Amino acid sequence: MKDRMNKALEALDRELKTIRTGRANPAILDRISADYYGTQTPIKNMANIGIVDGRTIEIKPFDKGALKAMEKAIQDSDLGLTPTNDGSRLLISIPDLTKERRQELAKLVKKQSEEAKVAMRNIRRDEMDEIKKIEAGSEDEKKKLQDDVQKITDDFIKKIDEMASAKEKEILTI
Repeated sequence: MKDRMNKALEALDRELKTIRTGRANPAILDRISADYYGTQTPIKNMANIGIVDGRTIEIKPFDKGALKAMEKAIQDSDLGLTPTNDGSRLLISIPDLTKERRQELAKLVKKQSEEAKVAMRNIRRDEMDEIKKIEAGSEDEKKKLQDDVQKITDDFIKKIDEMASAKEKEILTI
């Protein structure tokens, strides 16, 4: 049960890292794929991605022929970023977020944290069903197991809330 909950927590962490916060972070490009010889390939698999300064991401492709496809994929993404192509690399300047965009991103964080909480509750429900199916053992033992499952679930939901509030604070901080 804890393994499944940890995986759900890790998935939320990956999702939160892809949300743009106004600072350069290579993880925001993790979900973007470009057409590479007829195959959709993640940009992170096609190039070295680094940070030049606090607001600029540098993308150095392994194959310079993929530069245009990567540039188009980034422009077409929902990140609202426009890369600069100098012929050998892409530079992405991360603009300041508007107040409205910050609020939209904060809502997205809440939505993703709610989805993670639903996943935790589904795992809890599955575990509770398994406990009810156990024929051996007294009702007191079953009740204790159910209380343990609830305590573990509460701990994981608390972690989700902490992650979400930290990300919201990061987004809303100007």
